[in-house]
Amino acid sequence: MLIGATALLLGGGGLAAYATTALAGNNTPGATGHPHTASAAFTISCPDVGERLRTVPRSAQLPVSKGLSALDKQVHDAYHKMMGGGGTAVMSPLKAQREKTIRMMVTAIAKNTKRPGYLLKMSGCTTKPVTEGAGAGGNDSTKSVQDGWYQGQNPTQDQQGQQQGQDQQGQQGQDQNQQGGQDQNQNGGQQGQPGGPSPDDFVDITSVQPNADAPPFAAPKGGNASTGTFTTECGRNEDGHFNSDNVIVTPGVSNGAHHTHDYVGNKATDAFADDNKLAASDTTCTNGDQSTHYWPVLRKLDGNAEQKPGAAQDANVGTTLTPATVTLTFRGSQVGQVEAMPRFMKIITGDAKAFTNGTKNANASWSCTGFEDRQLKDKYPLCPEGSQVVRTFAFQNCWNGRDIDSGNHRDHVAFSDQNGVCPNGFKAIPQLTQRITYDVPQGDSFAVDSFPEQLHKPVTDHGDFINVMPDQLMSKAVECINSGRKCD
Repeated sequence: MLIGATALLLGGGGLAAYATTALAGNNTPGATGHPHTASAAFTISCPDVGERLRTVPRSAQLPVSKGLSALDKQVHDAYHKMMGGGGTAVMSPLKAQREKTIRMMVTAIAKNTKRPGYLLKMSGCTTKPVTEGAGAGGNDSTKSVQDGWYQGQNPTQDQQGQQQGQDQQGQQGQDQNQQGGQDQNQNGGQQGQPGGPSPDDFVDITSVQPNADAPPFAAPKGGNASTGTFTTECGRNEDGHFNSDNVIVTPGVSNGAHHTHDYVGNKATDAFADDNKLAASDTTCTNGDQSTHYWPVLRKLDGNAEQKPGAAQDANVGTTLTPATVTLTFRGSQVGQVEAMPRFMKIITGDAKAFTNGTKNANASWSCTGFEDRQLKDKYPLCPEGSQVVRTFAFQNCWNGRDIDSGNHRDHVAFSDQNGVCPNGFKAIPQLTQRITYDVPQGDSFAVDSFPEQLHKPVTDHGDFINVMPDQLMSKAVECINSGRKCD
């Protein structure tokens, strides 16, 4: 039953109204889960410009960072205007904004390297039914985590960005007949709060069949494997190191992530932390490791709307949950020894836009303590009482031997195949696994921070890492792994 409208104050985005629908069992005090409301039946899907970047000269780094952040804000605002009743009328102005921003980025890059004119074809966006995104509808979580989610299957570079480029075709047809349907509840009352998540994004972990080896999921095997581990203890962000920056993707831009990150390790990490600043910083790690580890915060969906960047101003509502534990472990290769990572190498794993981009770069996994042989890729787990929610990020374990970063922050690293073999031209490096546990309220009452149009889907989860280990400590880690020892 339609009972009214809620309003969410958006930083720089005006007031967006949402029609709300009471769902039985979820709108009474003390009920399991959180109050659900009817969200739009469509979201906005745009080609991922950042994914298509190949070379970004130092002189263009800040303009590109500002451009990427602006593109995200443009989609953010268009999505909320659509949700507020603007319908598909928001799409043409969005394309014009994006075209201007992308042109600026192309001009900045072209001053010192080949002009990436292909980016100019990526301004058009489409509306997309929320039931067609990655993780919507059916559960893909019964597939083994060995099938490319962790250590297997490295996508070829010519596949990069193809998926989103295809979204531009047929925009006229996809945009027809959608205006006026934005406030309809098209899943039989099962759409989530405005912006997500939906009740369908949760699954009882006890109903999931075992689909993975016991952790670590990609444990080295075979006679030549490097079977040691190196664990670094960096706390669980007890100091409250949060910001909505992303120093890897949008360096030099405040609120470049548009969602809040949890940090452990290097205490100086923010948008303006260059290599010198990171190298001079103190750390929360007990062994002197100055590396940076960060990921989107997990929030308790209790309605807490803190008006600050990365929180309610960017449509991320709820109280931030502090991890119960954070474990950072480096492991070896299935087929041989690993080589040291270069200092200041940057790696991202997972995809913050996987709901609209597709899952080719998605790489987060969800489970519960006591049930980690059951891994979920596109669902949040509902854990039994006394069991904690587990988030796991396994990072790329192959390096091209040259670059500490790349234009899209992916091309310089890769995953080995399912047999542990790196792609041609790549060499094995220690594989970082970030494992984070939480005590969460019972029920479908938590969600990861995300871009608004990504609807807080679990498939959008992602982790980030900058290696700032002193060389001596990295050498120790490599020696431990290659000699089969367990060190910390």
